[in-house]
Amino acid sequence: MPLLKNISTLYTCSPEGGQSAVHAIENAAIAWEDGIISWIGEEKKIPQKYLNDRHIDAEGNIVIPGLIDCHTHLGFGGWRSDEFEMRLRGKSYLEIAKAGGGILSTVEQTRKASEDELFEKAFVLFNKITAQGVTTIECKSGYGLSLDDELKQLRVYKRLRAVNNVNIISTFLGAHTIPPEYKTNRRKYIDLIINEMIPAVAEEKLARFCDVFVEDSAFTVEEAREILIAGLEHGLKPKLHADQLTSCGGAELAAEVGAVSADHLEQVSDEGLNRIAEAGVVGVTLPIASLYTRQPYLNCRKLVDNGVDVAIATDFNPGSAPSFDLELAMMLTCNHGGLTPAESLKAVTYYAAKALDEHHQAGSLETGKHADFVILDAPDINYRIYHYKGTSVTGVYSKGKKLL
Repeated sequence: MPLLKNISTLYTCSPEGGQSAVHAIENAAIAWEDGIISWIGEEKKIPQKYLNDRHIDAEGNIVIPGLIDCHTHLGFGGWRSDEFEMRLRGKSYLEIAKAGGGILSTVEQTRKASEDELFEKAFVLFNKITAQGVTTIECKSGYGLSLDDELKQLRVYKRLRAVNNVNIISTFLGAHTIPPEYKTNRRKYIDLIINEMIPAVAEEKLARFCDVFVEDSAFTVEEAREILIAGLEHGLKPKLHADQLTSCGGAELAAEVGAVSADHLEQVSDEGLNRIAEAGVVGVTLPIASLYTRQPYLNCRKLVDNGVDVAIATDFNPGSAPSFDLELAMMLTCNHGGLTPAESLKAVTYYAAKALDEHHQAGSLETGKHADFVILDAPDINYRIYHYKGTSVTGVYSKGKKLL
């Protein structure tokens, strides 16, 4: 059984104590067997049975649970760098979308790409992401918006799972926006999602979650409710893109349907905030999207103070969040969302796992859970966020196997 020693501080991020409790152990060690943590604690208390096992030296660095990016749009065709300049010249997200840019621009390029082309691109990006310490990642469809192209995206994620030791969780997002061929008959597209897409996704077991973008430029609360209920009937748990640009009842719907998470929430109403707190819905902040779209950041302090568990994700996509740097998202959440570094760490570990219903096996360093952990060249978590310099990762282990 391998044993990692010489850890200056190990942050277990176990669930007890709320958002700020990261449960640091000084001068720590951790042992695992068959990818599962078998012992964790102070190095001076290592049980005798582990002393003759293979030792790995953490070289006095800190160790945290493997990072979890609980909201990405990894598989897509093309990029949208032109929109970056358009936003700098004053165009809003909605204006770009209504002019044929935004999501529909990526839909066009994704439809043109073959499954192999999408896989090759996603594979390269995925390896860069895991090198930054991500050991669990959620990947959405939503750039196909036809039966064949949505399945194509989700099959790419299935192929990625087969060639990696990292936990990849797929989400069906056929309700990302209305595709152009259904612009004058949105009801027909909603029927396609409910009657053909969701059953096909469920039959091939291509996704765990069903997501809907609830927004003026996408789907109404009533439409989203119908789609999410259909997803539930086929075993797909609900998630929502909620209240990003306008306060339109997305959070309230997330609470109503028992969603595992409500993501974005920049414009969440007080009623919506109270509802997701009561329902135990995780609030996922996506600050890189706010950075690039130049929109207000989510007040995460308000969420935490009102009893909402907060997770942080990158929202990596080719338009509104073209960065997969989860450490950057943490720093932005501290500076603009009001969380402390410790709270941001819990947000990319335990609560990010909870936003994917993975918290029983990932997100914290505890016996019986996956041996997913990251070695960081930093004296403590405060310094790591304060002195942001890109990745500080020196080692990544997923299910006990070294990735970096």
